[in-house]
Amino acid sequence: MDPCPFVRLLVGNLALKIPVASKPARSGVHPSTSPCFCKIRLKNFPQQTSIVPLIPPENPFPEGQSQFHTVAASFHLNKLDLDKLVGKSIFAKKVCLKVAIYTGRRGTTCGVNSGKLLGRVSVPLDLSGTESKVSVFHNGWISVGRDLKGSSAQLHLSVRAEPDPRFVFQFDGEPECSPQVFQIQGNIRQPVFTCRFSFRSMSDRNPRSRSSQSETSTSRSWLSSLGSERERPGKERKGWSITIHDLSGSPVATASMVTPFVASPGSDRVSRSNPGAWLILRPGDGTWKPWGRLEAWRERGSTDGLGYRFELLPDMSSTGILLAESTLGTGKGGKFIIDIGGNNGKSNNSSTSPACSPRGSGDFGFGLWPYCVYRGFVMSATVEKEGKCSRPMVEVGVQHVSCTEDAAAYVALAAAIDLSMDACKLFSHKLRKELCQQQEQS
Repeated sequence: MDPCPFVRLLVGNLALKIPVASKPARSGVHPSTSPCFCKIRLKNFPQQTSIVPLIPPENPFPEGQSQFHTVAASFHLNKLDLDKLVGKSIFAKKVCLKVAIYTGRRGTTCGVNSGKLLGRVSVPLDLSGTESKVSVFHNGWISVGRDLKGSSAQLHLSVRAEPDPRFVFQFDGEPECSPQVFQIQGNIRQPVFTCRFSFRSMSDRNPRSRSSQSETSTSRSWLSSLGSERERPGKERKGWSITIHDLSGSPVATASMVTPFVASPGSDRVSRSNPGAWLILRPGDGTWKPWGRLEAWRERGSTDGLGYRFELLPDMSSTGILLAESTLGTGKGGKFIIDIGGNNGKSNNSSTSPACSPRGSGDFGFGLWPYCVYRGFVMSATVEKEGKCSRPMVEVGVQHVSCTEDAAAYVALAAAIDLSMDACKLFSHKLRKELCQQQEQS
C-alpha cells in the first residue's frame, strides 16, 4: 500500500506580553488580568480558536522555545490543498497565516462578540516542498497592534509545516450494505477490503457471519464483560456487527455492538448517561482480541449532536486510554478525528485532546505518556449528517500502520462511528430496512 502526500501545518507556543502602559480591555480591568484568546485563519480552511496565555513583560519565553510545547491549531493539507495554496501564477497572492488576538472572554453576548480586538499578525507561508521536508516559518516574538508610548503588545508563536503522509480508504457504499473498501491514491482506486454487516445473537455474543473467525472462550468473555445485559424488549437497537475481510476472504478486524443503544426512560433518545458501545477487535492467537471501545449517545441542547468517546484497550486491560471525545452535528455531519496534540475544538467537529496525555513538556507533551506510539495525527473518518447516504472516507497516518490488520482496525472504527449515527437516531424515527432485522433472527 502506497500513502498519499499530506502536510500538517502547526501553530503553537503561544504567549502574549502586554505593556503596563496599554489601555485596559474593559473599563477598570487591565488586559494582564483578563483572559485572552486568538482566532487563527488559513485560506479555505475553517477558523480555529485558542486561548493565549499572558506572561509578565519582563519574563522571557520559557526555555526550549525551539520545541513545540503546546499546539494551538493544526491544519491538514492534502495534495489538492497544497496545489491551490502554492499557486503557479505570478499573480497569485502570497499565502499567509493570519492570527487575530483578542482580550476578554470568548463567545458572544446578545449577538455581539465578547472579546475586544487587540491586534492582528500575519505570517507568510512558502509551502513548496513541504511534502518532503520540515519547514519553520516563524519562531519567536512579533509585535501586535498599535504602538502605545513607544511600546506595543507582543505575541510569541511558532509556525511550522511537516510531512504527514497518510493511507486513504473509502467505503464503496454504506457500511450496513456490506460494501467493498478501496484504497485511494490520486486518481487510482484499488480494492483492499470487503465488509460484511450482520447481526449477532445476543445470547452468545458471537459475530454471526459465515466467514467470521471462530472465537474462543477468551474473546466471548471479553464481549460479555464489556457489554451490557440490558437486553429487554422495547426501545433498543442491538446486535449489529461489521467484519472487515482482506481480499483473500480472511477476517482482519471487526466492530461489534456490545452494549445496546437504548432509549432513556420517558424519551426516545440514547442519553449520555447510558450510551451504547462498540468493541473493535483484531485477530490474534486464533481468537479476537479487543483493541478499542467506542461509546456513542445523542446530545441534548441547542445543537443536536452525536456524542462519542473512543478508548484504546491496551494489553488486555479493561481500563481504557482515552484517545478522542467530542460531538458531531446530526444536521451537518463532520469528521471523527483522533489527533493527539492538535487543537481539535468542537467548533471544528473533531476530537479533543486525550485526557490521559500530559501536556506542557517538550515534544508535544508525550515524553511521559507510556502509549506514545499514538501521537500526532492518527486517523479521521467522514460522517454524513443524519439521513444522508454515507460512503465514509478514512485517513490513517502512515506511522500507525505496519500491517493489514492495523489499517483494518481503523476502517472498522470508521464503520462503527458511521453506524452510531443510525443507532442514536431518535426512536420515533424509522431505520432503513438493512438495520431492522435483528429482532426476527434466532
